Amino acid sequence: MNTTSIQLHINGEQIADSVEDRISLADYLRHQRHLTGTHLGCEHGVCGACTVLVDGRSARSCLMLAAQADGRQVCTVESLARDGELHPLQEAFWNRHGLQCGFCTPGILMTLEELLREDPAPDEAAIRTALSGNLCRCTGYQNIVAAALEAAAHMRTPGAATL
Repeated sequence: MNTTSIQLHINGEQIADSVEDRISLADYLRHQRHLTGTHLGCEHGVCGACTVLVDGRSARSCLMLAAQADGRQVCTVESLARDGELHPLQEAFWNRHGLQCGFCTPGILMTLEELLREDPAPDEAAIRTALSGNLCRCTGYQNIVAAALEAAAHMRTPGAATL
């Protein structure tokens, strides 16, 4: 078993660790860091359930090796809530019933966090385009889009929480 030493920031925390060369970032986050909000669905990069932010950009953590994250910043869904307060996206998902089983939700939330950071006032078409790489078998996306629009409006107000 070959291992590599890595240093990275995960959800704002500086981490130094040793990882198997072949372990995916998703498996590392779930099994070594116990950040189980990152879900594994297809393990082929198609479903989007494993989406995290790497240096602020969405990435499929099932396709990325943990060793490739060396020196980078990784944000998982666990980074959204702060001091016991839900992130506006999480709150909007709650308000608008934007989730059902919840399996796809962490990846969708991270995808939307990136979108709203880059485009604070997206329209429905922009939201649907951003979500085109995230599969949800339960909701039909309508409530997810409504939640994203609500969160965007809230986040544009002064003093609203953002990452």
